[in-house]
Amino acid sequence: MSDSQQTAPFDYIIFGATGDLMMRKLIPALYNQLRVGHVPEEARIIGSARSKLDNEEYRQRAREALNRFLPDAHKDADLIERFLKKIQYIAIDSTKYESNWGGLKEILAQSPDDRIRVFYYSTAPQLFEAISENLHAHGLITKQSRVVLEKPIGTNSETARAINDGVSRFFEEGQIFRIDHYLGKETVQDIIALRFANPLLQAVWSGEYIKSIQITAAETVGVEGRAAYYDTSGALRDMIQNHLLQVLSLCAMEAPSSLEADAIRDAKVNVLKALRPIPEDAVSAETVRAQYVQGTMNGEKVPGYLEELGEESHTETYAAMRAYVDTPRWKNTPFYIRTAKRSAHKLSEVVVTFKEGTSKLFGGTPGADRLVIRLQPNEGFGLSINVKNPSAAGFGLQRTALDGRFAPADGSLIPDSYERLMLDAVRGYPALFIRRDEVEAAWAWVEPTLNAWAADKAPMGHYAAGSYGPEQARQFTAQTGDQWHEDMAD
Repeated sequence: MSDSQQTAPFDYIIFGATGDLMMRKLIPALYNQLRVGHVPEEARIIGSARSKLDNEEYRQRAREALNRFLPDAHKDADLIERFLKKIQYIAIDSTKYESNWGGLKEILAQSPDDRIRVFYYSTAPQLFEAISENLHAHGLITKQSRVVLEKPIGTNSETARAINDGVSRFFEEGQIFRIDHYLGKETVQDIIALRFANPLLQAVWSGEYIKSIQITAAETVGVEGRAAYYDTSGALRDMIQNHLLQVLSLCAMEAPSSLEADAIRDAKVNVLKALRPIPEDAVSAETVRAQYVQGTMNGEKVPGYLEELGEESHTETYAAMRAYVDTPRWKNTPFYIRTAKRSAHKLSEVVVTFKEGTSKLFGGTPGADRLVIRLQPNEGFGLSINVKNPSAAGFGLQRTALDGRFAPADGSLIPDSYERLMLDAVRGYPALFIRRDEVEAAWAWVEPTLNAWAADKAPMGHYAAGSYGPEQARQFTAQTGDQWHEDMAD
């Protein structure tokens, strides 16, 4: 289904509606969809949390969020007020049967019985089952209902299964939309287009021609106000288990039989199940973990992770893993995955390094061609290739880059991922959401590493804030004759 199609009227009920995600992402996303004409006039947004607020108090919070987080080009005072009129708020303790569920039922009863209802759980995952049970107990789940589950879905395989089982008691799998905002990024979706719409790349997209693929998601920020939460999660759980394994699966999957949701998800889960296990006794060789220490960012000193946390911790803020996909296409081709807080630069990218050529025509082996897919910022791609150096005698070579941008043809801004995903849930289009078997396959692969790290079977490295990571990470790639992108000559 195209995202340009008119959306049917809906009621969006969001639990955790006073939280940071709601204000920073969800409210601006729904406003922007109204701005471009994708939200019908009859649509309503119902926020719920434990805080005692009336509609006007909540709308004022939403107004402040829009003014703070919207790009100036998207701000329209009249449209903002029109949008705010769609918002209602109701205080509910979602864990308690006797809370104000009757009030929510009265609000929803104002809509026709066949109105689409989307319940969005922007809460701690341990609340998902209780919210679902209370919605069911009060007769609020209809055939036209969907539920959106925000990450993380658990902290390991056991808790992920428990959460999935708990929600599945009350919703069918086809009603459950497990969101991973990385899949909503246009640039991540472009991996599918680059691979399967371009015969030039399709012909060489395998371990026969590709030496390695590295996937990076680095942030310049530290943990700031999220230190308490982050210390229970860490970089591997926070980024690799979900976002980066999803990107890896798009890079490594076979061509899906179609662009329908289950065809794409079948292709992805086949990759996740083909990941070569990393046994606990191999974790120290196949992974790197580290914490940032005091360093310099933009000319200013910043504290280390333990200083921000205020206590001792063995939680990693940097994680790197070497993965192998045991399929004929990728036999023994390394995939490097890494993520970091307090990195030198904020970027998410995929770097595909091709094998060096064998021609001796130019007095030596030409350098390897390299494709860089920039997921954010400066969304686009660069292809580094060899060309003749016009100032050299004979046929001396030099490197040059072919650069392209992922941008709408009309010059507009690339939409935020939540804009696409929130309305895909309304439309019942699940291709960019994660199926249960994907979640559980991803946890199954990372769990031995988590267990080994918890038992201190791999050393904890350190890196200065404002750097690219620990020295161990460079040694890690050198073991297989590879380099991280920042260390490459081009």
